[in-house]
Amino acid sequence: MDDVMERVQVSVGGVKIAEAAIAAEAQNHPAPDAEAAWTAAAEALAIRQLLLAEADRLEISADERFDDEGRKLADEDARIDALLSQEVDVPVANEEEAKRFYDQHRDRFASEPLVEAEHILFSASPDDTLNYSLAVGDARMAIRELEKDPSRFDELAKAKSACPSKEQGGNLGQIGKGQTVAEFETALFALSEGELCLSPVKSPFGVHVIRAGRRAEGKQLPFEAVEQSIRNYLEEASYRKAVAQYLSILASQTEIEGVDLAAAEGPLVQ
Repeated sequence: MDDVMERVQVSVGGVKIAEAAIAAEAQNHPAPDAEAAWTAAAEALAIRQLLLAEADRLEISADERFDDEGRKLADEDARIDALLSQEVDVPVANEEEAKRFYDQHRDRFASEPLVEAEHILFSASPDDTLNYSLAVGDARMAIRELEKDPSRFDELAKAKSACPSKEQGGNLGQIGKGQTVAEFETALFALSEGELCLSPVKSPFGVHVIRAGRRAEGKQLPFEAVEQSIRNYLEEASYRKAVAQYLSILASQTEIEGVDLAAAEGPLVQ
């Protein structure tokens, strides 16, 4: 039997949600598989119906409302927005709360360290055992040559590297964390300024000879520079929590079939 035919009917307060509507909504919910997308879509439409029913009960009409990008909301979306504005009370984050969050998470408010990187790439696929081993050997030879004469890095990069950076003598410029593959990053950030990595660095792209250049350590951003963004973050987190609690109350007062809104994850209102 077709999987769709076996699905449980979804209804909220006696109002049935059509399978066709759920199937169309599923396109807006990326998921590992079709079943997960269907479940997320069913939950989203059930929540929408729950809120619209409450807006009906409170006789909330649709006034002119806009989203964060200035686009006018459709009537049903405007009614839901008006409902949440009226029923969900979210405290405004003050300076003291923002400062407490800043002090507890100072690492979040520091600029990333940057390291100028030079490298020579011996290109080979990790799946090609023979050529990858040869690349490791070539990298070791280059490292030995550079240990004897560090000034030859530019020359060797231009002659041997498979990376376009060879045109700049292997110089990749300043690199921050997360900007390159993990193997390369780990080796680079472990080096002191001007230090050559004495072991070939293996990555999915091949084998690298790496030397660190100038290093710019990360700097702590002052509280004043991030206060507003912290307040916005705290207020958004409070809003989501308050909406989740509000939905939980509505769901407990409504007969809901086919979905478990208590188990719904992620943004409950979109």
